[in-house]
Amino acid sequence: MLNSLLDFLAHGFLRFSWWQIVLFALAVTHVTIIGVTVYLHRCQAHRALDLHPAASHFFRLWLWMTTGMLTGQWASIHRKHHAKCETEEDPHSPQTRGIWKVLLEGAELYRAEAKNEETLRRFGHGTPNDWMERNVYTRYPILGVSIMMVIDVALFGVVGLSVWAVQMVWIPFWAAGVVNGLAHFWGYRNFNSADASTNIFPWGIIIGGEELHNNHHTFATSAKLSNKWYEFDIGWMYIRMMSAVGLAKVKKVAPTPRLADRKLVLDQETLQAVLSNRYEVMARYAKTVKRAYRQELARLKEIGSREKYQLMRGARNWFHKEEAGLDEPQKRQLPEIFADSQTLRTFIELRNDLSAIWERSNASREQLLVQLQDWCHRAEQSGIKALQEFAMRLRRYA
Repeated sequence: MLNSLLDFLAHGFLRFSWWQIVLFALAVTHVTIIGVTVYLHRCQAHRALDLHPAASHFFRLWLWMTTGMLTGQWASIHRKHHAKCETEEDPHSPQTRGIWKVLLEGAELYRAEAKNEETLRRFGHGTPNDWMERNVYTRYPILGVSIMMVIDVALFGVVGLSVWAVQMVWIPFWAAGVVNGLAHFWGYRNFNSADASTNIFPWGIIIGGEELHNNHHTFATSAKLSNKWYEFDIGWMYIRMMSAVGLAKVKKVAPTPRLADRKLVLDQETLQAVLSNRYEVMARYAKTVKRAYRQELARLKEIGSREKYQLMRGARNWFHKEEAGLDEPQKRQLPEIFADSQTLRTFIELRNDLSAIWERSNASREQLLVQLQDWCHRAEQSGIKALQEFAMRLRRYA
């Protein structure tokens, strides 16, 4: 009897080898990640898709057992993060709290905000409030993770405690730490969104696609987080698989630019397409500015203007950004850069005028159309080939 008990504690019911236990741990933590990104994030917080009740209940139960998180709390905190992004009211911005604070104490920041009744009341609308939520998940938040611990020990013996520990730290590390921390501090940006969000990697596999955080902040209600051809969002792959069997229904994805052949008239249809794709338009314009800047650098190097070349070489990583995102020393350098380059001045002036069109919320559609037509006319009359080509491309949006 004692030997049987000791054998059970050593191996559990499954008697898996070490590598099988590792595979099991990776599999169950991956399910947890998918529950967070598909159910909590894209479905509940942003309403980018609808899930079948069976899928929703499975994810609610699974997350209760593997994280102890409640749907209403998570969605409320995340919605507040978007509404107050990078301000003092942002629950977990590394721009205001420091990168190490968010990386190492992200879970503590989440728990602290979850106690804020104002946050839950203001941002928690539309989240589950049924009998199970009120009487099981909310009332017994520790019971779920305790059941998970018993299951892990029963399956693997004492080693199951290690599996359980991995499950418990998985979301606090990857979601609360890496996504909330690194994805607002380090990485690349496809779009110049108003916050500091970045894409950590172009392949969203480990964190279910949440690695593509700049894409998400730009198109927050999109069920698909990948945007460029080289980016991969595994969460979107699962959504498509669930859609194929009727477990999910996609409501919205980021707009994809469509260009009409031989379209030269800039009309209301063009305006609507340009407005819908404004982030893509500005990202493409930023690339145009970068190319012009590289050409100017090459010209200065060729003519031997060393002092001017050194000045512009030091500014090549930030010159293409909008002026609102520059610090004061960078802003003071702009007149020096413009002094000998009317071309670069024209690029920046037109960029500011183009981005201002999106901000004129009180203008009528007719006024916005006139402003866009005027912008294209000025670009075409600038004598700069890159701007003329850009204006021609804008006319083709459909």
